[in-house]
Amino acid sequence: MIELKHISKWVNVGGNRVFLLKDINLTINEGTFISIMGPSGSGKSTLLNVIGMLDEFDDGEYDFLSQPVHKLKEKQKSQLYKSHIGFVFQAYHLIDELTVYENIETPLLYQNIKSSDRQAIVADILDRFNIVGKKDLFPTQLSGGQQQIVGIARALVAKPKLILADEPTGNLNSKQGEEIMEIFKQLNEDGVTIIQATHSEKNAAYGSQIINLLDGKVEKIELK
Repeated sequence: MIELKHISKWVNVGGNRVFLLKDINLTINEGTFISIMGPSGSGKSTLLNVIGMLDEFDDGEYDFLSQPVHKLKEKQKSQLYKSHIGFVFQAYHLIDELTVYENIETPLLYQNIKSSDRQAIVADILDRFNIVGKKDLFPTQLSGGQQQIVGIARALVAKPKLILADEPTGNLNSKQGEEIMEIFKQLNEDGVTIIQATHSEKNAAYGSQIINLLDGKVEKIELK
């Protein structure tokens, strides 16, 4: 599903090249659950953003579902992302001007799903996450934990093939966090590929593979 070959990303600081990712080689098969671990600044979020086509990279090749991402135009990448990837951001990335309902509905608008079907799909996911009562509120009226749950619901609503999650339970209490990880586990058992970046050993343990990053490089890969 995902093939990263010699991926590097850097910034220039005072004439010196500082690597955010260095010579990353990874093959991720469809249906796997991957946990990316490492200290702050190790490149976890950057790697997720590269896989999610939100960040460019400076060197290497990236194939996603047999498409050469490194050769695609911006519009093609955007289409690939919208069709197949759900992203759970650490900082929510909800649209403040839209209600909870409208935020969750947004990914469906890109997929030409007719209005009545969209309503049914959104109603189902509001129910699944116990946020029916919040559907007409705006993000600023929600707590951090509630915003995170809306962000997760939005990532899942279009039934993506791949879910990328950056510290998905970072703003949730332990009970909510456990519920979210169980949902991810169930989705993975249903065939969805999941890649999460996490500091939590407990969350990482849900993965069938743990990739340890250090200073932008893959230090080791553990199979469970």
